[in-house]
Amino acid sequence: MSHCSCNSSIDPSLAHHFSFHVNAEQAGCRLDHFLVRAIPEASRTLLTESVRDGLILVDSQYRKSSYSLKVGECVAGSLAIAPVMALLPEQIAFDILFEDPYLLVLSKPPGLVVHPGSGNQAGTLVNGLLFHCQAIAGVGDDVVRPGIVHRLDKDTSGLMVVAKEEGAHRQLVEAFKARKVEKQYLALVQGFPVQQAGRIVASIGRHPIHRQKMAVRDNGRHAVTNWQVLQEFVGGYSLVRLRIETGRTHQIRVHMASIGHPVAGDLVYGGSRGKRQFPRQLLHAARLSFMHPITGKDLVFSAPLWPDFALIINQLTDETNQAGEDQL
Repeated sequence: MSHCSCNSSIDPSLAHHFSFHVNAEQAGCRLDHFLVRAIPEASRTLLTESVRDGLILVDSQYRKSSYSLKVGECVAGSLAIAPVMALLPEQIAFDILFEDPYLLVLSKPPGLVVHPGSGNQAGTLVNGLLFHCQAIAGVGDDVVRPGIVHRLDKDTSGLMVVAKEEGAHRQLVEAFKARKVEKQYLALVQGFPVQQAGRIVASIGRHPIHRQKMAVRDNGRHAVTNWQVLQEFVGGYSLVRLRIETGRTHQIRVHMASIGHPVAGDLVYGGSRGKRQFPRQLLHAARLSFMHPITGKDLVFSAPLWPDFALIINQLTDETNQAGEDQL
């Protein structure tokens, strides 16, 4: 099915009336699919709601979103009023590594929640994104997660890509689903793995008792994590590089804990044992590569360890070197 060639443009406010005639190439297209292509500025949810509420008609008749269009039919109407954005823009610090009209790539500080939720109504990355670019408010189907196509845990630092307009959002969401986005992390884990590299294939689901936690479960969702030891330190810690093939909630933390090497400083999954205390879970999204959703250009980004993480690695390196000298 080719993209619809539209004879009118949709104002960004999405407030005025519109009409399209179905041509031969578009015949057989579902009504909702037709509208997604015809009005890329609008979210799929908004379009579906407008059809459901009878605001969009086919030849002046109500049709379901699944209706198969015919040549010559006229699709006309207006869009439902989008929900009022309750989020307030806030000036929040984060490093922007790349930005164009379609997306931006940033390095998220540790301790920053990505989007509002229970207990975090303000002070999130989304609030900061709205301060930086108000247009993000209308991007995507979720009013509390505008522009967000993937997430990092609160205490995980590093790279994220955010969509600034609807077309880029749709394409990025599909790219993540199709596993076309490469994500690499660095983590300090407890212990010394017997092997220097490995691949964990273990399904992840909600913990049967502690519902705020995830766990390796036979009936969970397929999850794959690849890991490689980069450096070992005295005191029983290893710096590892990880590449995830899937993006399940808490995936790296759950997988590394499942093989006996939890992320250092992770209070939830057992990474707090030992005498040394850490300020947070030492997990950092270090590399992100994907194809630009609009231009098709291959993009590759890297972000150095966050200063608190880097300081700990330097301290452990010094202690390890000193221990080696003491043994001479």
